[in-house]
Amino acid sequence: MEAIAEEPQRVVKLYDEHTGLWRLVRKDKGPLKSIETIEIMLRRLGLSKNEIRVYVYLARFRERKASEISEVLNLHRTETYRILRDLEKRGLVSSVFEKPLKFIATPFERAIDALIEAKKLRIQRLEKRKKDLISIWMSLPKPEVELERKEVFQILEGEEQINLKAIEIIQNAQREVNVFASEEDLLSLYHSGFIDRMERLSKKNSYIRLLTNDSPKSRFFAEKIRLPNVKHALSDGEDIPTFILADQEQLLFIIRKNNEKNEKTPRAKIAALWTNYEAFIRALEKLFSELWKVEEPLAVVSQS
Repeated sequence: MEAIAEEPQRVVKLYDEHTGLWRLVRKDKGPLKSIETIEIMLRRLGLSKNEIRVYVYLARFRERKASEISEVLNLHRTETYRILRDLEKRGLVSSVFEKPLKFIATPFERAIDALIEAKKLRIQRLEKRKKDLISIWMSLPKPEVELERKEVFQILEGEEQINLKAIEIIQNAQREVNVFASEEDLLSLYHSGFIDRMERLSKKNSYIRLLTNDSPKSRFFAEKIRLPNVKHALSDGEDIPTFILADQEQLLFIIRKNNEKNEKTPRAKIAALWTNYEAFIRALEKLFSELWKVEEPLAVVSQS
C-alpha cells in the first residue's frame, strides 16, 4: 500500500515472475533487485555474464577507460577489451575518439531494441534455412532398419525448455489432453502460451481437462482460461507435481527443487521428465482420473 501513495514519477510497475503478479515498487528502493531483473533479461537476449556486467557498468556510469572497467569489475584487461569489442559489434558500446581511448554505452532503450531485433533476425535466418536442411536430410540414403516403438525418457532443465516441450506436446495432440498444474506452474504455462493452445485444441472436438490446486492465484487464472473443463483440487493435491498427458501416449512430469532455494537463487530449480513409457503414463492417467472424480461434486469452471 505504501507504493500506491507515492508520487507517480517515483513508482515503477514491475511484473514478478515468481508470483505471477504485477507490483508497484519505489524507484529508490531495491536497486540490487532491479539490476538482477535487468541482468536476467539481458541474459535471455544473448549476452554473457561478463558482457552484462560491462554493459550495465558503462550504462550507469557513462564513459570509462578499459583499465577502469577492468579494475572495478575485477576482469583481466585482455578480456575486458575483447568484451568491449564484442559489445561494440552488437551496437551496444561505442568508442570515444580521445586519448586515452574511452568507451560509452548505447542508451538502454536503444540497446534493448538492438538485441531484440538481432534475435528476430537470427530466428528468421533459421526459418529460411529450415526447408533446405530438411531437404538435405531427406536426401540422405536411408538405412534398412525395422521401425519399432521404443519406450524412452528425456530429461529437460529450465523453464524455457520445459515450456517449449509442453507446447510441442499440445501442438501434436489429437484426441485428449489432461493437465494437472500446480499454482506456480499454472502461471508459467499461462504466460508461455501453452494455455492458449489448449483453448484452441478444445475447439477442435478434442477432450481437454485442466485440474489445478485450490488457491486464490489458481482461481484468478482459472477464471481467465476459456476451457469447458477446469476444476480445482483440494489441499491433498498441493504436493502433487505438475504433469501433462496427451493422447495416452506422452507424459511431461515437472519437478521443482524447492529445497535448493537460497538468497542468491530465490527461485526453485525446475526440471522435467518427458516419456512415452506406457506403465508410467497409465499410472498418471489413473491418478488424474481419481483426482477428477473426487472433485466432481465441486463446481466446474465452465466458459464458452
